[in-house]
Amino acid sequence: MNQSKSDQVPSASSTIETYYHPYQGSAGGWGALKATTRHWLQSRNSTRNVKTMLKTNQPHGFDCPGCAWGEKHDPSMIRFCENGAKAVNWEATSKRVDAAFFARYSVSWLYQQSDYFLEYQGRLTEPMRYDPVSDHYLPISWNDAFALIAETLKGLDHADQAEFYTSGRASNEAAFLYQLFARAYGTNNFPDCSNMCHEASGYGLTSSIGVGKGTVEIEDFEQADAVFVFGQNPGTNHPRMLDTLREVIKRGAQVVCFNNLKERGLERFTHPQNPVEMLSNGYTRMNTAYYTPKIGGDMAAVRGMVKVLIELEEAAQQRGEAIFDHAFIAEHTDGMAAYLAEVAATPWQHIIEQSGLSREEITAAAQVYARADRVICTWAMGVTQHRHSVPTVHEIVNLLLLRGNIGKHGAGACPVRGHSNVQGDRTMGINERPSEVFINNLERRFDIKVPRHHGHATVETIQAMLEGSSKVFIGLGGNFAAATPDTALTEQALRRCELTVQISTKLNRSHLVTGKQALILPCMGRTDIDMQASGPQRVTVEDSFSMVHASGGVLEPLSAEIRSEPAIIAAMAEATLGKQPVDWSALAADYDHIRDLIADVIPGFSEFNRKIDQPGGFYLGNSARERQWQTPTSKAIAHCHSLPAHILPEEVASQLNSQTLIMQTLRSHDQYNTTIYGLNDRYRGIRGERKVVFINPADMERLSLHAGQEVSIRSLWGDNIQRQVEGFKLVPYDIPAGNVAAYYPETNPLVPLNSVGDFSRTPTSKSIAVILTAHQSMRIA
Repeated sequence: MNQSKSDQVPSASSTIETYYHPYQGSAGGWGALKATTRHWLQSRNSTRNVKTMLKTNQPHGFDCPGCAWGEKHDPSMIRFCENGAKAVNWEATSKRVDAAFFARYSVSWLYQQSDYFLEYQGRLTEPMRYDPVSDHYLPISWNDAFALIAETLKGLDHADQAEFYTSGRASNEAAFLYQLFARAYGTNNFPDCSNMCHEASGYGLTSSIGVGKGTVEIEDFEQADAVFVFGQNPGTNHPRMLDTLREVIKRGAQVVCFNNLKERGLERFTHPQNPVEMLSNGYTRMNTAYYTPKIGGDMAAVRGMVKVLIELEEAAQQRGEAIFDHAFIAEHTDGMAAYLAEVAATPWQHIIEQSGLSREEITAAAQVYARADRVICTWAMGVTQHRHSVPTVHEIVNLLLLRGNIGKHGAGACPVRGHSNVQGDRTMGINERPSEVFINNLERRFDIKVPRHHGHATVETIQAMLEGSSKVFIGLGGNFAAATPDTALTEQALRRCELTVQISTKLNRSHLVTGKQALILPCMGRTDIDMQASGPQRVTVEDSFSMVHASGGVLEPLSAEIRSEPAIIAAMAEATLGKQPVDWSALAADYDHIRDLIADVIPGFSEFNRKIDQPGGFYLGNSARERQWQTPTSKAIAHCHSLPAHILPEEVASQLNSQTLIMQTLRSHDQYNTTIYGLNDRYRGIRGERKVVFINPADMERLSLHAGQEVSIRSLWGDNIQRQVEGFKLVPYDIPAGNVAAYYPETNPLVPLNSVGDFSRTPTSKSIAVILTAHQSMRIA
């Protein structure tokens, strides 16, 4: 049937009230307790899970499966936040995804369902094999599953045709076994979640100060005079950080925030464990200054701060004083003079236009920095998912170096990692570009030849699978299909594989995007008791502050068929390699033996098994914190970058016009990574909806759009591929003009596969050029 133009009308705006209610409260408070209670009741194990949550982050309990924020050494009974409670209840559900479930639902039908629906179905309870004829998953024995993996791996032309993906949820023990298996097999192909989030932090820090980790301990926040927070939303992504920032504010120190959205957790916070604030509906103001730069404008903002510091330094010298720590700069840095010359030559107009901040705002922030003796700079993915993310990290490090704020108490660099052991996985060797030292230690300890050529990171893995040069994908946790960029291409790449293997706790999108053969292997979560031949086992994790601590589950697994990640890895390795270069089954029987091997290979882990018995675990140490710079010059390097002409690549920047906006992807409050706990985003006022676009009201007016209107979003790139998503509703929001934001994974299809950060190769999920057009709803007369 043909429709006239009058039949094709945009959706009405009157429905915005059904899903958007601006939030008036503070972060935390009764809203957090209510949400925690709701998820606790929905788990169907409410009585048991109260006891479980009280074991979260405790010395004889389990590590929270959520974020990687550290713990203070105090005897607190409650060490979980709202998101931690969601994660625990989500994992500790009694709902099962078993053979009967897969017999009932075809893969094609499940693929059409939402990510929330998929993960809400419950825990995977038995190994399954995809049957393309029936389009259903069928049960398979563990031995047959391992035999299929081994047969396929041994049948490849060479080891680099296999990809070994890792999620940051994996324990140190699992990660170490996994990398040993893959390297003994013959490859460095280790795509992992770091490649998609904090790779720029690791690269930027390593190239500047010689170690790719933050230099602060959590106690440093108790001594800092100022904390500068760049590109993060702690209230949603790592809520326990709010408690730390609250204490900074309470003792009169400065908290200066740079974030392009006004996020409630950085504005005000009601501590759920503070009776006075709870009963009075009081709160703590969470910042002393809040600036909203444009998307990708953080480098320009810091560049402007340093430009002001140069002016302050010149004035101070006339008084016989100094702003810069000249003794530190002379003894501990290289390249500072060239960097300062580059800053001086950067025009203020360029800084103001790119940052979106006024000169007065930048000057005020710089003055706070200049007055503070001890400064911490902390950042997250708002900094790390741009083309110029590594130069931005370098800029932040340079700012710290100018006043000697690395290597002293109460000061330093603090990248805030996402998943609970993403930093530990990298420490254990999950790295497509391992260091010579690490390779040499492996070869010495295990008498094997380790490949020395670089392997594939995430983007290279997708490209290799698309080209057919990689044929096997094994995923240790995570949700690769949903987490990665350019969803259509990623799914096409996975479907070209000969075999895909997903080691998972719950059903997710990746199980439904199968290779020619596909396996689901159900694994234990952090809450599960891990009973092996030698008795109950503990695993370990490393937090954002380089603290390593033990984690032991407290719940009986839902099924005897669920196996631990170390046990699954060991069985795959033994089926493929036999008992070479280790007795894999013996390691799986007693994780103490795995930790002994880690101690033999990785510096800082001597007496590993003894150290994890210490309350709170142990500190790995940080060479830069000791002002020992493991760089080519044995000094901290002040890298010198020109401020980019545009935050987007030239081939996209040339396509921009008055209709173009810059979009960032982000999480909702009912979400952790790709796990969707619910359809609400409390602090941003969204209820029961995920297909929304946050937009400045001035941009709506300029583009002749209106609140609540449904739009199509099309991204720009230079490869003639149409990347578009439909039916997103406009929500007016406090975001800089020219910028918009929307949730992932729904908007991952808009992120071009080849749009990656310089040096880091991280997808640029925080800076995508898009065009919004009115979505046409077809109405039948």
